[in-house]
Amino acid sequence: MPDDRQILWEPSAERAEASSMAGFMRWLEAERGLRFDDYHVLWEWSVTDLEGFWTAIIAYFDLPVSGWSDVLPERKMPGADWFPGAETNWAAQILRHAEDKPGEEAIVCRSETFGRTSLTWGEFRDRVGSLQATLRDMGVVKGDRVVAILPNAQESLIACLAVIGMGAIWSLCAPDMGETAILDRFRQIEPKVLIAQDGYVHAGKRIDRSAVILDIAGKLPTVAHRIMLPVLNDLPAGWTAWEATQAAPQAPRIEMVPFSHPIWIVYSSGTTGNPKPIVHGHGGVMVEAAKQSLHQDVGPDDRFSWMTSSGWIMWNTQLGALSGGATVVIFDGAPNHPDMMVVWRMVAEERLSYFGAGAAFYMGCQKAGVRPGAELDLSALRSLGSTGSPLSQEGYDWIYAQVKRDVWLAPISGGTDLAGAFVLGHPMMPVRAGEMQCRALGNAVRAYDEEGRELTGEVGELVCTEPLPSMPLFFWGDEDGTRLHESYFDTYPGIWRHGDWIEITPEGGSIIYGRSDATINRRGLRLGSSEIYRAVEGLDEVMDSLVVDLEFLGRESFMVLFVVPKDGVTLDEALRERIRLAIRTSVSARFLPDEIVGMAEVPRTLSGKKLEVPVKKLLLGGDPEKVVNRDSMANPGSFDAYLAYAETRKASA
Repeated sequence: MPDDRQILWEPSAERAEASSMAGFMRWLEAERGLRFDDYHVLWEWSVTDLEGFWTAIIAYFDLPVSGWSDVLPERKMPGADWFPGAETNWAAQILRHAEDKPGEEAIVCRSETFGRTSLTWGEFRDRVGSLQATLRDMGVVKGDRVVAILPNAQESLIACLAVIGMGAIWSLCAPDMGETAILDRFRQIEPKVLIAQDGYVHAGKRIDRSAVILDIAGKLPTVAHRIMLPVLNDLPAGWTAWEATQAAPQAPRIEMVPFSHPIWIVYSSGTTGNPKPIVHGHGGVMVEAAKQSLHQDVGPDDRFSWMTSSGWIMWNTQLGALSGGATVVIFDGAPNHPDMMVVWRMVAEERLSYFGAGAAFYMGCQKAGVRPGAELDLSALRSLGSTGSPLSQEGYDWIYAQVKRDVWLAPISGGTDLAGAFVLGHPMMPVRAGEMQCRALGNAVRAYDEEGRELTGEVGELVCTEPLPSMPLFFWGDEDGTRLHESYFDTYPGIWRHGDWIEITPEGGSIIYGRSDATINRRGLRLGSSEIYRAVEGLDEVMDSLVVDLEFLGRESFMVLFVVPKDGVTLDEALRERIRLAIRTSVSARFLPDEIVGMAEVPRTLSGKKLEVPVKKLLLGGDPEKVVNRDSMANPGSFDAYLAYAETRKASA
């Protein structure tokens, strides 16, 4: 076996047999008469007999789904109608654990703003019910949108469960996002209620967001009621205090809804236009989360934490852990303050059994030279997750050398679009350097070439050839489905194209090579280039711009912003700083470019579109004669300057 695919870890026989996946396989044999001695045979069954597989997930986890007449009347994408006639509510599944273990911890929050706080399952349930009473008094009913600007803390989880439990629709933005970015999301969905926190502490600094919050509220004309968690300021006039919504603990009322009733709206940006408002359904995300718990080997005895912003889809995965009865430990703060060991100290002190983070966090730890395993008691830690961008082989090596030798490292790759994972871990399989262990059960993941031929052992487009329950129901406001179709189904008709490069290995493992489109992926958070352009080109001094993210082949993300100054304007350091401020204010500090380069022109197609993908391919080492057809360009001579920049980068690498 080549050194770059060496086995770094294998489960003991005891761990493999005690895993959730092994338990599910034993249940399939005992209850369904289905025996699978090889995972790949199990996977083939799961993507072939969709009806048998997904009903098995519902039965095995005893999920609250009832009354369906059929599982999937027609296999088609888009437009698959799962479990027509069925009723469910994911909040019912999550809060059922309050009956089983009311006095046990459900949520622990380690926050720079609030310190350490915790809620038992009983307290969690009662606070959800208390907020629901307030929302009912405000006139919230099934189908209304309730939006929030909250950090990754217990309040956001309480609010989400209260909203979805009523059959209303939840949507969340992180408080560090820029005003424009938040408004571009929330304006599309016309919310009735806004919940917000006026500030927070990050890296030891007080961040006051009150003025931004008030401005956003004033620019959302459909918002009839406002709830504020005041941290740094007094409660503004006309707002309801969060504390008042928690004053009367009571059991929540769970509204059973159709399987495909909208549960939330999340956002995934394309390269042009407003962020895509993706609508998922209650049943789809519930069964996907249950299925994913098999691959993560997370159950009611686990203490689970994923370091995430509330603006990332990984925030939503915390609900998946709660759905299985695990204790969720939240980290809300700067991962490098006061040093790069702060998160690892939490892992040790909270006795986490499962910890996950973006690949960039692990690489940052490696560069900082920290040695968590040598300094801390990580004996409770059994599993590590990684996502957001490909974890390099060096990242694997660092984890096994400096965190823990006997730990299951299981990176995953999926997306906001499907609220789940395509490729991920398997607790009964070996871990190979730089690879994800398997394709997810129920997810018909393949690698395709440009002609739609399946590839093995070669890099191709990540596609999914069969429907998934957690695929988007629709995009909000996309009345005829055109935008949904263009986002996923216009390359291979009837087949989901995700926009990642993937290699499926002969053993069934996978390697993700980054984005195949122009979407920016910064430390696990995706953003459309149009949002950068809106901020940068809003400056009087800037005529045009083009941005590319060079996150590819396991490299750390490197984002280059090319700027065309107006005539007579020089791209000096003062202008560069104004550009950075515009991005920080309107979008987020997470999307500040690594380099700002002056150019005379932005290369464009004859129809006026910016050539982001060809420039990205060029900077990644592509053949200049092949990455673009200059005959299709409106300004073919402009490409020479980008070629020169690529040569300069190559020479200095």
